[in-house]
Amino acid sequence: MNYNNIILESKNFIATIIINRPKKLNALNIETISEINHALSTAEKDNNIRVVIITGAGDKAFIAGADISEFANFEKEKGYDLSLNGHQNLCDFIENLSKPVVAAINGFALGGGLELAMSCHMRLASDNAKMGLPEVSLGVIPGYGGTQRLPQLIGKGKAMELIMTGGMIDANNALSLGLVNHVVSKEELMETSIKIAMKILKNSPMAISSSIVAINANYKDGVNGYEVERREFSNCFQTRDFVEGTTAFLEKRKPNFN
Repeated sequence: MNYNNIILESKNFIATIIINRPKKLNALNIETISEINHALSTAEKDNNIRVVIITGAGDKAFIAGADISEFANFEKEKGYDLSLNGHQNLCDFIENLSKPVVAAINGFALGGGLELAMSCHMRLASDNAKMGLPEVSLGVIPGYGGTQRLPQLIGKGKAMELIMTGGMIDANNALSLGLVNHVVSKEELMETSIKIAMKILKNSPMAISSSIVAINANYKDGVNGYEVERREFSNCFQTRDFVEGTTAFLEKRKPNFN
């Protein structure tokens, strides 16, 4: 597939998705969401891809929100469909991907951009990054899962404040709140993201996939996360990675999960 709004690169078991709409500060539109979904689906099926990094083109923005010009004239029904698409084909899809997804936040991550970042399994930010959910200033609320994931990450009270004021926080404040895992200089952002990806690559991809399922279960209504953990734990015992990992440990060598 030829992409108009993203760049997909892969090297050393790592896929990098670059949102490439710099003139729009990499704002999300329906076509871009479809392309991201396709790239992630491709990475999921590719045995030569084990970690995905998502970042934005240029040095101003990761993703500066949704493309307002696309939905400014929508009515209720189209608004619902827009939100559903953002949930199913973007944020929920990322959150439940079987391979780790790292957000490398290189500038503004606002609205849908922050919602995408929050759906990733971990987040790194450059020291010039700014984050927020300013939707209430447009007469709307976050619609791609922001009202749910932000409280999960930083707590209800602070999430209420950020959403209701529509304000932005800088990278260091985001770090102190637990919204991002690391803050580095913009020059070090991709290098650090790749270093973390390389650490992940040393471990069992099957066990990592099971970890994602078990951790996510804690945040799903009506799901017993402990039971999911027990199931995923036991499933690991029938995998080749378990055989390789335990054998390598007993033989006092490093495992080879490739």
